[in-house]
Amino acid sequence: MTKAKTKIGRRAFIKTSALAGGGLLLSFNWLTSCKMTPEEANRLPKEWFRLNGFLKIGDNGLVTIMSPNPEGGQNVKTSMPMIVADELGVDWQDVIVEQAPLDTNAFTFQYIGGSQAIRRGWEGLRMAGATARQMLREAAAKTWQVPVEEISAEEGVLKHKFSDRSAGYGKMASGAANMPVPEEVELKGIEDFKIIGTSRKNVDGLNIVTGKPLFGIDTQREGMLIAMIAHPLAFGLKLKSVDATEARNMPGIKDVFTIKVFNDDYEKTFFDTRTFNEVAVVVGNSTWEVMNAKKALKIECEPISSSTETRSRFGRQYSEHIPAGLESTADHRTRMEAMANKPGEIRRKDGDPEAAFKRAATVIERSYTAPFLAHNCMEPMNFFADVTDEKAELIGPLQKPELTEQALSARLGMPLGNIHIKMTRLGGGYGRRSYAHWLIEAALISQKVRAPVKLVYTREDDMTDGIYRPTYHAKFRAGLDGDNKLIAFHVKAGGIPESPLAADRFPAGAVDHYLAEEWTLDSNLTVGSFRAPRSNFMASAEQSFLDEVAEAAGKDPIDFRLELLDRARLAPVGQNNDYEADRYAGVLKLVRDKSEWGKQQEQVHRGVSAYFCHNTYAAQVLDLVMENDRPIVKKVTCALDCGIVVNPDAATNLAEGGIVDGIGNAFYGELSFKDGVPEKNNFDTYRMIRMGESPKEIDIHFVKSELDPTGLGEPTFPPIFAAVANALYKATGKRSYDQPFLSDKQVVG
Repeated sequence: MTKAKTKIGRRAFIKTSALAGGGLLLSFNWLTSCKMTPEEANRLPKEWFRLNGFLKIGDNGLVTIMSPNPEGGQNVKTSMPMIVADELGVDWQDVIVEQAPLDTNAFTFQYIGGSQAIRRGWEGLRMAGATARQMLREAAAKTWQVPVEEISAEEGVLKHKFSDRSAGYGKMASGAANMPVPEEVELKGIEDFKIIGTSRKNVDGLNIVTGKPLFGIDTQREGMLIAMIAHPLAFGLKLKSVDATEARNMPGIKDVFTIKVFNDDYEKTFFDTRTFNEVAVVVGNSTWEVMNAKKALKIECEPISSSTETRSRFGRQYSEHIPAGLESTADHRTRMEAMANKPGEIRRKDGDPEAAFKRAATVIERSYTAPFLAHNCMEPMNFFADVTDEKAELIGPLQKPELTEQALSARLGMPLGNIHIKMTRLGGGYGRRSYAHWLIEAALISQKVRAPVKLVYTREDDMTDGIYRPTYHAKFRAGLDGDNKLIAFHVKAGGIPESPLAADRFPAGAVDHYLAEEWTLDSNLTVGSFRAPRSNFMASAEQSFLDEVAEAAGKDPIDFRLELLDRARLAPVGQNNDYEADRYAGVLKLVRDKSEWGKQQEQVHRGVSAYFCHNTYAAQVLDLVMENDRPIVKKVTCALDCGIVVNPDAATNLAEGGIVDGIGNAFYGELSFKDGVPEKNNFDTYRMIRMGESPKEIDIHFVKSELDPTGLGEPTFPPIFAAVANALYKATGKRSYDQPFLSDKQVVG
């Protein structure tokens, strides 16, 4: 069994107290590693040691576990409590899971993002369950006057087999609350897990399928008004004037005015991104009335000036330049191509790439591009706000509530203690709801009209309001010697306005002569996190290119990758490779076996891809057929190494969702601009994957592992782009270098 420390030096991870009506309340820190040394613990900020999780055991034996993270379909509200319950030794039927409110004093890192929830919480959640179990055992031992070693605790029952005595957890909960917290507890061995590794239904599942009001858009309050915003007509413009004469006189309209989201002297954090800081607002009785009045606004705009602002990212300051001008996609492409042909910033250099390319027998050079993408969450952006002089109550969906609350406090000039945010289930996030400026807008509107307000974005508002996946460009070169061995590899990647490069990822470490460069171009189009940021492009470009290099070398694409990974495993180049070659190779071998790679199927065209991101390894084989000149995805076989799988059903669902989402974006995803105006603003022009276009079969396989869990919400998304591209090549004989991969003619229908 593994030992877990509940205290390191002066730093405590656990605190207990008695419930008012009888029972045990255990407060714990689910972020902090139990494996740190005292020196490591003392170096960490004290804020990291706040107790940020709660476990309650009532005298009736029911166990309530608070789930701190927002729930947006990733199933953390079920999977995280499963970890606690298993270590606690309680029957899952006796567990109640509650969504914890936003509470910056009690909780920290109440975030969705980066596929980190289970990975970060694994040790702390196990420690909490094991500590409560141990204290219950000690309470029973004291009550029965027997050695604690003779007490077992399973399925919510404490037993002393020698005296044939037993008691439910509820009977001993109050006694346990008075026991001292043990400084060290034993965690279960993996072989003893009874809940972890088994499939458990989503705790919100019944409420979802029966239409219960779980989402922010469902919020209703007596006297609540509806609000909508209107922003400038193009990126690179700002409001000059708003003529609301007609709108004010329309039925049901209460007020029309403008607001500034952030004050001019406010230092924004990374997640305080907002394209149009000043917007017009229409407030009225109903959604329909407000929508009609909004159409009647006469908005006049003027150009913005170039500016540079200082921002903060988790305490580290950086500068962001916002250029003036109206940007267009055609200009973006020209500028990116020009940058790709200039020297970039060198991020990694192994050996002598220049000399290796000169002596190479064959050099392959290719460029890849990807457009801006809109998130298009199913639930429109929305938030409820009721702001008075004394307090602010807010309800809605967001991914970074703690950071947003701090920004709201600064904007309202109201102490954090007077702000109360209730987190609802997210109807999609994918990074879009990390930038919750609409929460601040809702609060300012409520404050202005002195009434409860629900702010709702239309689909057009959301798609034309910014926070996009950046547009990217990557140029690759590979050099093969006379024996078709890869001797040189060069990647130069950049984008508007960020670079997607991950210089230390595969095939870094597998090639003697390796060069990675990057560049960026400023833009006034606002971008942000998009499912598997940066990896969602680099996996596509890199894995498509490796297939083409394998073909030039006359090798099977899986064998070619495995040869490189063998080199990285046996004699790695460099010291900073951010992947484990044996695990990377493991998913490729598993997907090869499960897909029966190499077995020919008539009229079926196969593409393979593999990638490492968010601490997880994913490999995919996609089977595609052509029907009436249109590609149809018949099957995707996917192998994943994400450590221990806590909830197999939920993990499978996450993997499948990433695959379907990636196929849709690979085929269709694109947002273009002309003179600062998005050329698509709703689903009639912005093509999304349809249910009938999803793979007819998705076959998910997990590597059996005893390693701690890693991320799963994002890792299946990036590699599927290249699996699509490589299968399309087999089907059509043409390589895909620019996303989306289907032409307008193929998209119709």
